[in-house]
Amino acid sequence: MSSMRILLLSSRQCWPPITGAKLRGYYLARALGERAAVTYVAFTNSPGVWNPPELSFFEKITGVSLPQRYTLGKIATGLVGRWPLPVANYTSGEMKAALLETVRDRQFDILHLDSIHMAAYVPLLAPWLRGVRVVFDWHNIESEAMRRYGASLGISGRRIYAVLTAQRLAALERRILRTAFGHLVCSDRERDELLRIVPEARIAEIRNGVDASSFEGGVPAAGERWRIVFAGSMNYHANVQAALWFARRVWPQAHVAFPRWRFTLVGSDPDAAVLALRNEPGIEVTGTVPDVRPYYREAAVAVAPILTGGGTRLKILEAMAAGVPVLSTPLGAEGLEVSPGKDILIADRDSEWLPALDSLASDAALWSRLAQAGRTLIREKYDWKLIGDTLYQTYAQWMNIGPPDGERRTPTG
Repeated sequence: MSSMRILLLSSRQCWPPITGAKLRGYYLARALGERAAVTYVAFTNSPGVWNPPELSFFEKITGVSLPQRYTLGKIATGLVGRWPLPVANYTSGEMKAALLETVRDRQFDILHLDSIHMAAYVPLLAPWLRGVRVVFDWHNIESEAMRRYGASLGISGRRIYAVLTAQRLAALERRILRTAFGHLVCSDRERDELLRIVPEARIAEIRNGVDASSFEGGVPAAGERWRIVFAGSMNYHANVQAALWFARRVWPQAHVAFPRWRFTLVGSDPDAAVLALRNEPGIEVTGTVPDVRPYYREAAVAVAPILTGGGTRLKILEAMAAGVPVLSTPLGAEGLEVSPGKDILIADRDSEWLPALDSLASDAALWSRLAQAGRTLIREKYDWKLIGDTLYQTYAQWMNIGPPDGERRTPTG
């Protein structure tokens, strides 16, 4: 283990890793914890599983109760206060106290913030951050995701609030790009976009990934599979919108064409609108499952009918690792180094979905080529082991650049 000392601050506990954000948080944290001394401070809403053996790679863990979010006070603060709502939601006195106690006891080389939602704590820690490299891990470009969300809504107070929040997030992003030592992003596209905003920012691409070894095994023939799987957190607005769109616009025709198939929505905490889809012919809503792999083993295709949001989708990477062909919107596959027609199918218009599903059902050679090419892509570019090595090497290089104080100001928000 190296002598590098890292304070990792997160808005969510990374265990159990049952969402895309938690998967990224867990595997990046493990990659660092197995190579350096990592102190982990995070919000938790599950005190009973806060410090499991699976997190033994951390040197020290501190869990702080998740504060109440979206209160009237925080919504008002999001409009006129110092921090936009996605940051204000994760600001609490208990977390401030826990962090001050942590930095008084220990010295660190890197402060790794798991998403910009924790930006409010950087000014608080400023007196203890001299010589510390402050690094933000961008799960996506938050202002972009919020702007897209607002555009997906009808004219309403919620849409107006989303537009204003996107503007405030964009201003915060510009500030931290100019002031923080470094930034991690999930794709080349996001890196290019952030460099367009602040060309001098130090940005490294640390992709989302998948534990390829956990999906190893044979690939059953297409004829032995009978599910269309859509996986993800089913209370996240982009996934809810995607599930409803597919169920209403594509599935009725697909169910007639492929009566044996089932459209299976696999994911935690289904929204009420998603749960209601259980009443539709041929649609299953599983809720939280202990393991998504059995559903992939029965999947003829995995779909990502994403119409809004940002970042890169781990659901696509997991399906590929499992040997399941993927059919996605262009936005769903955004940021991934995929080749349409080779390792993924893209449906750019509504009318393209049913023919694509038909080709996967009728052309066994196409199905097999997509399945194998997807697995190859994961092994070569998206395995968490490779990504973890890249992250640690990036931090090791950044440690040798020189003290950050003379190069960038401590972020003040």
